[in-house]
Amino acid sequence: MKHLLCVVCLVSGGWSPVCGQSPVDRTAPLELVSSDFGLADGPSWNGWCLFVPDVRGQVVKRFLPAKDQWQTVMKTDDRISATFFSHGQLWLSNNSAARIQSLAGNKLSDGPQKTVTIDPMDKPQKRPNDLVVDQYGGVYFTLTKQNQVVYASSDGQMSVFSDKVVTPNGITLSPDQQFLYVAAYRPKRIVRIEVKKPGVAGQVREFAMMDDGDALGADGMTIDRAGNVYCAGATDVWIWNPAGRLLDRIACPTRPINCTFGGRRMRTLYITGFGGLYQQAMKVCGVSAEPPPEEALISGKQTPSTQIPESVIASRNVVYASDGPRQLLMDVFQPRSAGPHPAFVVVHGGGWLNGDKTKFRALAIRLAERGYVTAAIEYRLGGEAHFPAGIHDANAAVRFLRASADRYSVDPDRIGAVGGSAGGHLVGLMASGANDPRLQGEGGHAGVSSALQLAIVMAGPMQMASGSVAERSRRGMTSNATNWLGTSIDENRELYLMADAHEHIDASTCPIWFLVGDQDNPERNHASRQRLEELGIATGVKVFADAKHGCWNQHPWFGQFVDEIDRLGKRYLQK
Repeated sequence: MKHLLCVVCLVSGGWSPVCGQSPVDRTAPLELVSSDFGLADGPSWNGWCLFVPDVRGQVVKRFLPAKDQWQTVMKTDDRISATFFSHGQLWLSNNSAARIQSLAGNKLSDGPQKTVTIDPMDKPQKRPNDLVVDQYGGVYFTLTKQNQVVYASSDGQMSVFSDKVVTPNGITLSPDQQFLYVAAYRPKRIVRIEVKKPGVAGQVREFAMMDDGDALGADGMTIDRAGNVYCAGATDVWIWNPAGRLLDRIACPTRPINCTFGGRRMRTLYITGFGGLYQQAMKVCGVSAEPPPEEALISGKQTPSTQIPESVIASRNVVYASDGPRQLLMDVFQPRSAGPHPAFVVVHGGGWLNGDKTKFRALAIRLAERGYVTAAIEYRLGGEAHFPAGIHDANAAVRFLRASADRYSVDPDRIGAVGGSAGGHLVGLMASGANDPRLQGEGGHAGVSSALQLAIVMAGPMQMASGSVAERSRRGMTSNATNWLGTSIDENRELYLMADAHEHIDASTCPIWFLVGDQDNPERNHASRQRLEELGIATGVKVFADAKHGCWNQHPWFGQFVDEIDRLGKRYLQK
């Protein structure tokens, strides 16, 4: 049973959050999820459940929000101070046993699958506090008493990453993994350390400080996909933007210890502390865990492998555009064979409000195996920024890829895009609205064209100002479109027309093809196909048998979608 708690922005010494810039959803109160803890510490989210160690209770608990259910999944004689889920494994900071453990998958009852020993010659004195795992499977962890941040590579090789932080405590990586943020407990400062390469530190500088008097210091940390930095303090969770500007503070009824993002939409901030576990609704999503490389069963569905083959070069978390301190990232996968190659921008779905670039990683990798350079992109979702921010980002991704043709061996005259659901709508709008300056934005490379040579829409709507999307917008803020555009069709029809890929179709539109499951409204976008045909623009629809919405990321349809996208790519993007 959750209990509502009134949350008021702390205003002490005249301080108050900057209106309109806070990532906290202030329409929702802070909630107590459970007080059944001796001391709740560093939590982590695995995509469908939350792991929370109870330091004093010497257990690790698992919370399933969909069922409002708790389970004790690990009992130990040790004290686990933090967890972190990545690459399909749960990492544990075992403070009292002086070691870092990695448990494969969710089978905690089977015991440790792999153990990284910190220092067998000096274990009792070196107790890990908090930890974070990078995109390569390496672990950064803090040794508070020794004033050290240590890096353990994926093969277990350890080195001191930094000894420049006094009493290092909480720790988190920037979304692009170029910086490590460390909370200095006693001086109550946040330190930003450049990551020159995994485990090798560059410049160290003060990022922010907690100026709240003589209270206890800086503790556990997390980060959101916009790069905003969170740190548990004596009474509040503090939030700074990527430039170090204080955005907000979440006042907690008891001392907070740590925090992380989770929930089905990754827009719940879970806060642990002396009072147990709390949750706060947020506007901005957290950074999703790195997916497991092998095929995995997640939420009852078998997901395709994201293992990167030898024939593919991966460049993850590439900054392709920025909006002030906010950086937009893409994962680029390119064939090792000689280019230049045709390319696909890959755009995830999620109703314009959810999802991230990892969701289409498997598709991007398989297409790279077929000879395409692929760029799986993130874009600003509705909770962070209303339309046209998302389409500005998508078009900026095309411009970046075209401007970086030599760097990634791309043929700039052969670039397509593929997207699913809301990502399919964005791809359709990229294709039909390429000549509308309102859809371009200022995301970089302004003199470079964002025009596509092929668009593939997987079960995404083209029409926004008419049809089912417009009708649902009249239901108010329960509509995804209303939340994304920030208004309803009746309040601002012109904005919906601007977002309408169908309305933008003209003689300059590139070929648009549609892929859809036979149980997912195959007649969707019939009007757009008809208009394209009337203009003599290549189009068509491929219907997949026994398939529902989202089938492109599930077996047995995943391979069929790859084959069809490749067939269309060979037809329109090959010389």
